[in-house]
Amino acid sequence: MNNIELREKVHSAMYALIKKNGVASSVEILIEIGVLSKEDYENWRHGKVPYLERVCQINLSKLSAINREIRAFARKNNLKESWTYYKQWGQNKKGNKKTIKLRFSKGGDENIERQYATHYVVQRKVEEANHGRTRRNPTQKNNTGRFYLQPPERFRFQGNVSGAFLFSGENRRAAG
Repeated sequence: MNNIELREKVHSAMYALIKKNGVASSVEILIEIGVLSKEDYENWRHGKVPYLERVCQINLSKLSAINREIRAFARKNNLKESWTYYKQWGQNKKGNKKTIKLRFSKGGDENIERQYATHYVVQRKVEEANHGRTRRNPTQKNNTGRFYLQPPERFRFQGNVSGAFLFSGENRRAAG
């Protein structure tokens, strides 16, 4: 898979996850594009794999490119970063419920770990979580609980249409 195909896959996966859930993470993207199997993900979450990169079916250079494209899509669509603590599922061998932090990379570099552990959230979802409902923002023209999301290149319209979509639940229309 070359870098152009990789970018298209990552952006399409981000687009679909944000549309569906309002949030996307590196791990979800890796699963969505076929780099990480659900079984390997669950083994990592249960502590059977020492770090996530070990079970990814792609080299470290491509994994780095995937994380770069995730961040680029998030910036382009004004998604909010939200760091998430990944802890091991289940109990340790002694039966204690000790919290064990999971590692994403072999070396445990703080910046790489943070990139993998960052979730990208639609601002509206953040406001709803913080305030229990959508608050009115006087600087935003269209504050109807809808959000704008720039689709991947291959989904864009040709001609005079900007290519941005307006989403509200399952309804969508082109924004001009």
